Amino acid sequence: MSESMPLTSHLEELRKRLMYAAGAWLVAFLACYSVAERIFEELSRPVRAALPEGSSLVFISATEPFFTYLKVAAVAAVLVALPVILWQIWRFIAPGLYSTEKRFAIPFVLVSCLCFGVGTYFGFYFVFPMVFTFLVQFGTGTGEISAMLSMGAYLTLSTRLLFAFGLVFELPIVIFFLARMGVVDHKWLAKNRKFALLLAFVFGAILTPPDLFSQASIALPFVILYEVGIVAARLFGKKKPDADDTAEDESAED
Repeated sequence: MSESMPLTSHLEELRKRLMYAAGAWLVAFLACYSVAERIFEELSRPVRAALPEGSSLVFISATEPFFTYLKVAAVAAVLVALPVILWQIWRFIAPGLYSTEKRFAIPFVLVSCLCFGVGTYFGFYFVFPMVFTFLVQFGTGTGEISAMLSMGAYLTLSTRLLFAFGLVFELPIVIFFLARMGVVDHKWLAKNRKFALLLAFVFGAILTPPDLFSQASIALPFVILYEVGIVAARLFGKKKPDADDTAEDESAED
């Protein structure tokens, strides 16, 4: 492990990494803003397909389209710059790792981006159509209420869901590195499985609309990926000496 650094050096290193990450995001933002309308058109495809014939997204203030496209570019820029952001996170924590752990740098960035991408893909193409179809049909089921969804409100909900799915799919990566550092092991994870199940539904309730289907769409992948994390911790976690081996070592020293 590297030598300890004073607090001021840590803060200076953190500032440098944040500047690099912010610079990457800014470049991506400028690029994404030029195609923000096309991005929003693609992002709104699930809800537009769920709306009744003749209905469409609306804006309820004169500035809403402008700020909506601005937010679209900002969110898209985070996704585009994600490899650079993750790399800067790794470079910040790397000095505190052993040399054997530093070799995971490139796999960490690649696999983290892949898992986040798979999570957003799963949410957008498999969950979004079902969730928004259910919500729109529930709201218009009586035939007395028309669906007029605000483009700004839809963007807020959809991006929150996309990031939720992306973060949930990062769970095996988080467990893998915690296990490699010896913070957790597969036995502890298996023992606390019931708390993970509770956390999954709490996480789903906070980040999704207040219907059981939406919450389950987050909670179910969370539980499955938690089990994947247990397997990863069993296979790749830091090995701890057995109690019998420790006792034998102590006897030998005596």
